[in-house]
Amino acid sequence: MPSSASERPPSREAPRPGAGVLPVPERSHPFRVGFPEARRIQERLRGLVVVDDALGPVRTVAGVDVSHRRGSAVLHAAVVVLDLRTGERLEVAHGCAPADFPYVPGYLSFREIPALLDAFARLSAAPDLIVCDGHGRAHPRRFGLACHLGVLLDLPAVGCAKSLLIGSYQEPGARRGCHRRILDGGEVIGEAVRTRDGVAPVFVSVGHRVRLETARRLVLRLARGTRLPETTRQAHREVNRLRRELEPPRGRFAPAGFAGG
Repeated sequence: MPSSASERPPSREAPRPGAGVLPVPERSHPFRVGFPEARRIQERLRGLVVVDDALGPVRTVAGVDVSHRRGSAVLHAAVVVLDLRTGERLEVAHGCAPADFPYVPGYLSFREIPALLDAFARLSAAPDLIVCDGHGRAHPRRFGLACHLGVLLDLPAVGCAKSLLIGSYQEPGARRGCHRRILDGGEVIGEAVRTRDGVAPVFVSVGHRVRLETARRLVLRLARGTRLPETTRQAHREVNRLRRELEPPRGRFAPAGFAGG
């Protein structure tokens, strides 16, 4: 049982022997590092990003999200796996990790991935694709969350962010499916994609093992009448439900055995 707020709460279930989606051992690295070492890790691992299609038929898609209550020492993560064709929810996994790394744009993967890896370790099978609520190559060092997570797990991954981190673009047409390139120093690093008529675009970029055109097509397929992909929407709802369950507002009763923030 945790003895202090700096330790994570007990997981609801332990990973089962032989199950789970785990990082490629030779790609693993520490996350509790300073910014210079974090930058070196990004620059080293970005050489492993595959920017072309290296994926089979996509039948299952995982959405991921991380949630944190202000003042808490814990990050909560959810992975929600959907059937791409039907939208049926196939599996949900939860994870958590200490909030050790500061919230700094450009380095958010060092803060969020430990909790996400804890959740992936609880899945019964690897998804065919991961869709991240964040950037991939549309990043100052071309190694955002979608690249980092995809490379560590060696799974196809796509970044689909709500706001732009770097680069510039011309506004795409108002109709669903319209898109414009995101440029940084003359390099194409992603696309602004209109997923719904007249609604602000999302920012799609390569994560790993998926080319940009395929990433756009899959995001549009997952955004069924909404701005954001359904995977992102469900992961967001699930992780916030989990956080509220495990870390109720201060002054309210907390579940037995939980030493929260």
